[in-house]
Amino acid sequence: MAEKLDHFDRALLQALQRDAGLSQRDLAERIGLSQNACWRRLHALRERGMIRHQTVLLDPEAVGLGLTVFVMVRTRHHSQDWLDRFREAVVSVPNVIDFYRIAGDYDYMLKIVTTDMNAFDAIYRSLIARVELDTVTSYMAMEAICDRRDLPL
Repeated sequence: MAEKLDHFDRALLQALQRDAGLSQRDLAERIGLSQNACWRRLHALRERGMIRHQTVLLDPEAVGLGLTVFVMVRTRHHSQDWLDRFREAVVSVPNVIDFYRIAGDYDYMLKIVTTDMNAFDAIYRSLIARVELDTVTSYMAMEAICDRRDLPL
């Protein structure tokens, strides 16, 4: 169940989503609290599990990862053993940056970033060599129109 957030908690989380590198001082000024009050709230939000971790967003093309592929997977296998093997195979590939079990025509969706089509093909081949998949459909992204948006608080 979602916990209630007050105005300051919401402002703190929104500011961190936009720039997790803000100093404690800048963060406190931005949301209108003292540094100590800001630190206590930040610590409490971490303790409550609302902040999982802080990170830096990289530009995929600038670091040589210009191909984004959405891979839709359908399987006939739904045993825990198969799922464990599939999960292990997928998370062992660092290029898989998002991985979801979904409802609908497919069972799983992966977001893969890589250098080019040959590199994607190697990733695809490594996955199908490790686990049996029924249907795999891949969609190559042509343009990221809106990605990595902040959560709407």
